[in-house]
Amino acid sequence: MIGYILRKIGYGLAVMLGVVVVVFFLFNILPSDPARMTQGQRADVQSLQAVRKEFGLDKSIPVQFAYYLDDLSPIGLHANTPAEQTRYHYVRLFPVSKANVIALKWPYLRRSYQTRKDVATLLLEVIPNTLVLATTAMLFATLIGIFLGVASAVNKDTWIDKLAVGFSIIGVSAPSFFAGILIAWIFGFVLSKYTGLNMSGSLYSYDPFRGEVMTWKNLVLPMVTLALRPLAIIVQLTRGSMLDVLSQDYIRTAKAKGLGRNAIIYHHALKNALNPVVTAIASWFASLLAGSFFVEYIFGYNGLGKATVDALEMSDFPVVMGSILFIAFIFVVINILVDLVYVWIDPRVKLV
Repeated sequence: MIGYILRKIGYGLAVMLGVVVVVFFLFNILPSDPARMTQGQRADVQSLQAVRKEFGLDKSIPVQFAYYLDDLSPIGLHANTPAEQTRYHYVRLFPVSKANVIALKWPYLRRSYQTRKDVATLLLEVIPNTLVLATTAMLFATLIGIFLGVASAVNKDTWIDKLAVGFSIIGVSAPSFFAGILIAWIFGFVLSKYTGLNMSGSLYSYDPFRGEVMTWKNLVLPMVTLALRPLAIIVQLTRGSMLDVLSQDYIRTAKAKGLGRNAIIYHHALKNALNPVVTAIASWFASLLAGSFFVEYIFGYNGLGKATVDALEMSDFPVVMGSILFIAFIFVVINILVDLVYVWIDPRVKLV
């Protein structure tokens, strides 16, 4: 088990390195000039050169990439100065010269071109909102999806089955940005006086008397929009897997022994039918973090997606790169956890 986990971590690190390479060189071949974007079109040459030097943009691409890898690595070479310690918050491991040390630190995602704040600080301000949105959307999709999938399989070829299958087809076919616009217009505008929901709004809003307050109703519409596609997939997977399991010999044996209908469905069939569903749930949870970009932007929901789109519009590349690396890291971690959950659900699965 430990050897398998270590191998998966090694594969994950290789994936993260590939993502770092692609992301860095992709954003460094774009024609836009971050210094010009931050200083404006009327900035003088001296101001532009100062900004480029501040962010290391005056160096060659290979040198910039080497510095970027050093920033992201948890163990790196850094100058032994108070300014360097303040920037990286590192712990000295051992010196390599009078001026430089090998240090242990958290990955440094650099600073925003626009606000000069650490990218990690900016992301930590919005990531909790996105995690709340993605988690509630996944819980909603999982509970409703499994329930509809089981109901559809148990009532095969009835109106319940046809209704669940029809809903899942519509859910898979509807793009998130189109569904978001439609849901926002219908429930946040046309029927707003009945639903009490807003077309746009974030999880936290500012009240002049109470300060920052949590507004749960602003979570409803983006959560339903984000859950629509994974819910449809879970319905289809649960239905197909349940139909396959219900036709197995051990289910017939359980029926012959006189076990109740609910005991057969929920204690014998459902547990063995959950493997493909678990895969879908895990992969979709990571995908929801990436897919929330358009949904958050449509609903004005202050999360990782909206912050990334706003940063991309202003060519604030460190923020965009940091959010992409965060999502890639989530994908890697979830893929490792899924394999471990497989063993817990089905002991017949062996890790090799």
